[in-house]
Amino acid sequence: MTIKNTLKAALFGLTALGLSAPAFADQLADIKAAGKIVTATDMHYAPFDMIIDGTYQGITKDIFDEVSKELGVEPVYQDIPWTAELPGLEVKKFDIIIAPVTITPERLERYAFSLPIADATVGLIRSANDSETKAPEDIKGKAVGVQQGTAQAAQLQAFGDKIGGVTMKEYGTTDEAYADLATGRLQAVAGSLPNLAYLVKARGETFALLEPATFGKPKYFAWAMRKDADSASFVEAINAALLKMTDDGRMKAIQEKWLGVNPDLPREVPQD
Repeated sequence: MTIKNTLKAALFGLTALGLSAPAFADQLADIKAAGKIVTATDMHYAPFDMIIDGTYQGITKDIFDEVSKELGVEPVYQDIPWTAELPGLEVKKFDIIIAPVTITPERLERYAFSLPIADATVGLIRSANDSETKAPEDIKGKAVGVQQGTAQAAQLQAFGDKIGGVTMKEYGTTDEAYADLATGRLQAVAGSLPNLAYLVKARGETFALLEPATFGKPKYFAWAMRKDADSASFVEAINAALLKMTDDGRMKAIQEKWLGVNPDLPREVPQD
């Protein structure tokens, strides 16, 4: 008897005994039945997520609007603090985290990730009028801001330990760190290169990139989903949509719109 026939026989036996067959959950099927995908992101992370004139905009929204069309459902966008996103995903408060999440080996053990949507290699900015903090090594012994609970914070800590220590100050949002840098409370802020480059392009009179622009291993941003059997088809559908957008040019157009460049992103989820 084949496995399929064995399963049918088992289900028939349950029915004959007046028992209900077990329900097989499938997140993608549930999403399509509801006609919507419920998301979580921090809308204070330019250029990926931001509120401009009261409207949610950014790289993330442009990409996910297209992904939702591919899946045939409407996106529901929620503004949720970063520190509440991973815990909220685990207890199923939403379907997916579309805030750019840095892929790390530790997170890969616990969550499923989409294909990369952007470079997340860590870099540093300084005040534009700071003539002493020019290279990453120059932050030794100085106050450096970073968003709390991020992979960039972990990379900054490791780099600080390597060069002899930094005074790391963690913030709820990058906007708070940028504000303290502008007023002289910090000597630098660490973050992913796309975020920092976008900020310097918009506010070059206030901020400047340290050179070289990045340090540490190359990292990538992606979206996080639950890592269980129920979510497997959903993860597959998200990645299929992202690959289709890469191949038909939509991803290139969105990247160039916001960043001015089209980074070469992996077609598989990096494992380190």
